[in-house]
Amino acid sequence: MTLEFLKTKNLILFEAISGSRAFGLATENSDTDIRGVYYVPKEEFFGLNYIPQISNETNDITYYEIGRFVELLQKNNPNILEVLASPEDCIIHKDPLMDLLRPEDFLSKLCKDTFAGYAVSQIKKAKGLNKKILNPVEKERKSILDFCYILQNDTSVPLKKWLADNGKVQEKCGLVSIDHTKGVFAVFYDESGNSGYRGIIQNEEANQVSVSSIPKGEQSVVYLFCNLDAYSTYCKDYREYWKWVSERNEDRYNVNREHGQNYDSKNMMHTIRLLQSCEQIFKTGSLHIRVDNREELLDIKAGNLSYESVMQKAEKLISSIEYYHSVSRLPDYPDIKKTEKILIDMREKLYA
Repeated sequence: MTLEFLKTKNLILFEAISGSRAFGLATENSDTDIRGVYYVPKEEFFGLNYIPQISNETNDITYYEIGRFVELLQKNNPNILEVLASPEDCIIHKDPLMDLLRPEDFLSKLCKDTFAGYAVSQIKKAKGLNKKILNPVEKERKSILDFCYILQNDTSVPLKKWLADNGKVQEKCGLVSIDHTKGVFAVFYDESGNSGYRGIIQNEEANQVSVSSIPKGEQSVVYLFCNLDAYSTYCKDYREYWKWVSERNEDRYNVNREHGQNYDSKNMMHTIRLLQSCEQIFKTGSLHIRVDNREELLDIKAGNLSYESVMQKAEKLISSIEYYHSVSRLPDYPDIKKTEKILIDMREKLYA
């Protein structure tokens, strides 16, 4: 089943422009996203070919089968509620049956989890991006040797510096663990290389230091501390950073780098908008997606607000949502039986 099939068979119940154009946030470079609702022919609904969702290759055009659409409405999915609340001037086609689906039959206190919960996850993501932009990780990967230090004269010296200053190489070192300590080792050195010491590490990819068997009577030269926790944290940050580099949208990254605010400004604009929608739901018991603060939100998208001020705005909205949620008269959950009955009535009319 394809989008073209839906149109030629007159299976589309609802079709609207969504996203930034519906929100009133479109600019000259904005894409046009389309969302819609369809139903499958009776034989396919009762048979084995039920298809709940159809999209084009870029996912900027997506249609939901009426059953799947109602299911997501019952879960207070933000994207689906916003489709149902599409402004009149964005609706391309609407079958009269769609009037049976009203936002007020689905809005509930569950929106706190779906709207605000998603927004909070995006804020955490923005904080992670802020950290990545401000703290880039060099492409050349460090080894565990970079997290080893020689304890000397009431201070510590980086192992690599100590080796260089003393004309020694790590391969001729032997380590012995010190009892009742964590990460502290006695360092032995064999200039001849005949004692069989294993070196501090076996190779550059090693994730821990090596210990050696030391002949009885040998004297250690210094003590070494290996900060394994710091090395583990570095490895995690390294993987995450270069994974982000490989997957990031370069055009959006360059825009964020140019405005210099160290956050994904487009993503944060929609996060603030989502929080404002959530606040509106609990304050008024309704959902209107066309924003009345276009300039403020576009300022965030343009990077005209600092990272700190955007985070403060988000935190203030979250506090407001907590309060209005606590006094809201909305039900805890949508009435599943009532909304399911609406779906059944719609199908009966469609298949009559």
